[in-house]
Amino acid sequence: MKVDVFDLEGKPKDKIELPKVFSEQIREDLIRRAVVATMSKKRQPYGTDTEAGQRSSAHYHGYRRHRYAMMGKEMARMPRIHGKAPPYLYFGARNVPQATKGREAHPPKVEKVWELKINRKERIKAIHSALAAVASKSTVQKRGHRFDGEVPIVVEDKFQELKKTKDVIEFLKKIGLQKELQRISEKKIRSGIGKLRGRKYKRKVGPLFVITEDKGILKAAKNISGTDVVEAKKIGVVHLAPGTHAGRLTIFTESAIKRLGE
Repeated sequence: MKVDVFDLEGKPKDKIELPKVFSEQIREDLIRRAVVATMSKKRQPYGTDTEAGQRSSAHYHGYRRHRYAMMGKEMARMPRIHGKAPPYLYFGARNVPQATKGREAHPPKVEKVWELKINRKERIKAIHSALAAVASKSTVQKRGHRFDGEVPIVVEDKFQELKKTKDVIEFLKKIGLQKELQRISEKKIRSGIGKLRGRKYKRKVGPLFVITEDKGILKAAKNISGTDVVEAKKIGVVHLAPGTHAGRLTIFTESAIKRLGE
């Protein structure tokens, strides 16, 4: 399958043959597994304080023939507060899970292993499948990207030398991505309790730029909301299918296509 190679003016100057990897079968199940396995490595272990719910003077009162025994008083035999406690706390239960301010029955533990594994061949197959998805127009549009041209988009290597954000935006408009730029510029307030936890706003995921060498494009494109820049040798399934959803709108440089073919 051949696609056009655009120059910086947005006009096709040549055609290039896509590697066979772009014609592979799209396996959404493998893509989902690979993304989840990759993101699991970023999961930070967490757990409760080992003394949480145990910092109390309460002690067991179920002894027989004891001064403060609970035997025969129709009360549950659990650690209780007594002594100079206020009336509402006197003989109040503590420490046990079913008691007020008691410990948690099964708290999260830091030794839990969050990392998920995936076979090497499955991971490679997932990357190939994700690359095939970016070359499927129906899959790209299904993901929500607003672009009516042919995919993937291939540009000449001079694109890597752009050093200003306005030049990148101007180029994207020339190849017909005005609606896509408008889509990724929208910022919505998240619904739910997440607003209080440092993620108040939600933004759309935009185009991905795949290059072979950074000559200024990384700094120029980072200010465009929703876009990412990655080298062809470092490309992963997380870049091609963020959120486990395959079909991200991707812009390749001519040399990046050749590198993927190798």
